Amino acid sequence: MYYYELALLKSPLNNLTFQSEEKILLGKKVLIKLKQRKNLDEAVVIKEVEKPTFKCSDIVEITNEYFDEKMLQIASFVSQYYVCSLGEALSAYIPFDENINPIFNEEKFDSKIVLSEQQEKAKEFLKDKKQALLFADTGAGKTEVYIKIIEEHLNANKQAILLMPEISLTPQMQKRLEKVFGKSIAIWHSKITKKKKEEILKGLQEGSIRLIAGARSALFLPYSNLGVIVVDEEHDDSYKSDSKPRFHTKDLSIYMAKKFDIQLVLGSATVSSSSFYKIPFFRLDETYHQTKKHYSFEDSEANLSLKVINKISKTIESGNQVIVFLPTRANFKYQICTTCGKSVECPFCSVSMSLHKNDLALKCHYCGYTQQIPDSCPSCHNGVIKNLRVGTAQIEEELKEIFPNKIIKRFDRDQIKTNNQLKTILNEFNKGEIDILVGTQMLSKGHDYHNVRLAVVLGIDSILNMNSYKAREKALSLLIQISGRSGRKGEGEVIIQTKNEEFFNHYLNESNYKEFLETELEFRQELYPPFLKMAKVTFSHANGIKIKDEMDYFVKLLKENKNIEVVGFGQSPIFKMANKYRYEILVRSNNIKALLNTLHSIQSPNASIDMDTIY
Repeated sequence: MYYYELALLKSPLNNLTFQSEEKILLGKKVLIKLKQRKNLDEAVVIKEVEKPTFKCSDIVEITNEYFDEKMLQIASFVSQYYVCSLGEALSAYIPFDENINPIFNEEKFDSKIVLSEQQEKAKEFLKDKKQALLFADTGAGKTEVYIKIIEEHLNANKQAILLMPEISLTPQMQKRLEKVFGKSIAIWHSKITKKKKEEILKGLQEGSIRLIAGARSALFLPYSNLGVIVVDEEHDDSYKSDSKPRFHTKDLSIYMAKKFDIQLVLGSATVSSSSFYKIPFFRLDETYHQTKKHYSFEDSEANLSLKVINKISKTIESGNQVIVFLPTRANFKYQICTTCGKSVECPFCSVSMSLHKNDLALKCHYCGYTQQIPDSCPSCHNGVIKNLRVGTAQIEEELKEIFPNKIIKRFDRDQIKTNNQLKTILNEFNKGEIDILVGTQMLSKGHDYHNVRLAVVLGIDSILNMNSYKAREKALSLLIQISGRSGRKGEGEVIIQTKNEEFFNHYLNESNYKEFLETELEFRQELYPPFLKMAKVTFSHANGIKIKDEMDYFVKLLKENKNIEVVGFGQSPIFKMANKYRYEILVRSNNIKALLNTLHSIQSPNASIDMDTIY
């Protein structure tokens, strides 16, 4: 009889010991039966152990799937660093299938791309440093550098990953990559079908697919011979997972690259302060298309001031297009009563509900609860509900009233739910069939708009005023990304609605972004990342008194620990979510070992831990 320690996939439980009459290789996926459970559970064989003193159950079945040594090592790191069980860490991976046999694919590629002198220098710097950052202005041609680097690795019979934020996986990018790499590239993201995923996994293991371009889950596929990981738009917060295990894909890429000697390229026009501080960078600041960018500011309270309307009008009349950007998609952030000043809150989550005009409903973006728009205020019963802080649908409506003969469309996650819808609207816009595109953050992602002369940015102050140490970095980065969409070829104008003109005006120029990062790092010294580590512990329970007591208990305990500092604690910004009350503790330390030991000691089913929290 053999005895094995198993990690239970998707389970927070610690490893369990089971027995088998057969010898099993480490990393194999097996099926087991737990007491009180109807179905079989999946587990992974972690190590062989001595016969324990207690009675063991049998492993029910050995599958044909396995996790290789590298997967086991990275998952072990994830469980330690991001404070979760080994089973939860391993469940991020898609295992190998031992029934798939590799076929030798010697296909060579020639992108026919000729790099400029600057781009060539950048490529050599990235190669020489092995793990490095490409700090490239919008339009400086970083994609060409990526393609040349990937091409070299593929021609050396290696595999490559190109990671992008989900909404940057544009049809345009897909076309560019397919033109060079043909059928050797596959696109991986949450919206592809199960059948397509199976095809890609088979191709990857056989060797017919050599490059995966995808969102963060693309890092966890079965690669046998990885040569390079490229993380595009490395500043983007969507690389941080918001469910367990709460890893940061970019940071994990850095860890993997160093541990397994893989080339790593991070790239962005607005690089994150942490990468700027930690990683050697090459500044690529030449641009292909000489664009003149003109910025102007507007501090009017009106959604669309007279100045903005006149600019839009002139731009359209001269045969050019306009994009109007808002930070959030919710059609109004708050519904506020004109008499008592209260907003309409979700009965299950303590957040104001968002108005979705098209459905004539109020919707909670946290638990999905929807209700009719009330005729009068639910709190005082006689006031009228007024909309504060505007969103895409209202702007679209206002523009349609002002420009009844123009084609105006929305570009946000409520409108665009599939890849086909994304392709259609981008094609229409690039063909000049849409005059004004109104959208959210999706607009800021690397889409090329050929004929946009004017970008209007509304509500950027809401990001600058967020309750986060990263608020300034986020607001400025977003504004630069949006500005980069105007005047890609020729002249471009950007109008920014803000009461913080001085701040934005000083740093808006991309050449000043480096100066911003340097001053930002000075401000963060001894207080915030990247100089120390921060983590958030959230407690949630249906019993509000019980969960507050539990938080208080841990606050007292943590404050006694000399190696860490409790930054703050109390109700979470969203105090009630899906009928559970939520409290949180924010801790920081410059002693990473002490911080991790402390976090691992918080053994409570009501606590969830977010290491390197981004809020």
